[in-house]
Amino acid sequence: MSLYNKYVLPPLIDWACRLRPSAKQREKVIPLAAGHVLEIGVGSGLNLPYYNPRQMSSLIAIDPEIRVWNRNRVNSETLGFDFEFIETVAENLPLDSNSIDTIVTTYTICSIKNTDEAFEEMRRVLKPGGRMIFNEHGKAPDPFVNQWQNRLNPLWGRLSGGCSLNKDIPGLIQSAGFRFEWLNSMYIPGWKPASFNYWGVSTVK
Repeated sequence: MSLYNKYVLPPLIDWACRLRPSAKQREKVIPLAAGHVLEIGVGSGLNLPYYNPRQMSSLIAIDPEIRVWNRNRVNSETLGFDFEFIETVAENLPLDSNSIDTIVTTYTICSIKNTDEAFEEMRRVLKPGGRMIFNEHGKAPDPFVNQWQNRLNPLWGRLSGGCSLNKDIPGLIQSAGFRFEWLNSMYIPGWKPASFNYWGVSTVK
């Protein structure tokens, strides 16, 4: 691992994800989580303040980078529900099948290497009738912006630890066997190639 990826990238990612436009998106979706919850890509725990403890039983949070999680500023013992952090990837969830009520993913799918395997694992651990709540940036609807996403993506991926600018988030979710309860999208304030957001709730077909 390069010194950039080890020492420079984690604080940069943490800083970018703490910006107010992203925080407002978290406010829209995180309070919807209920029951036994799995968060994919917890990062430094930026979603933790938005969970509603009155409707939460537990939260299992996974992330492949312990260095990012160690930047967490929230005391997990004060959350009001059981909490566990596991260092692992979305493609390999160490959880029982049909054990999770809600999966949460925010600004994570962009960095998952094998989305097919990751979604297969998510479907496996979700209980029948379980929900996936998501907010992700991805492919812009405007041809001009999308062209720049495609051009910049190779360099962006190297600088951002594998993040992709141009993933078709709705298409990936639907092709993985999920259907939308609802779906919204818009540009949030910021650099346009990375600021078109999709958010909503989906269930297994």
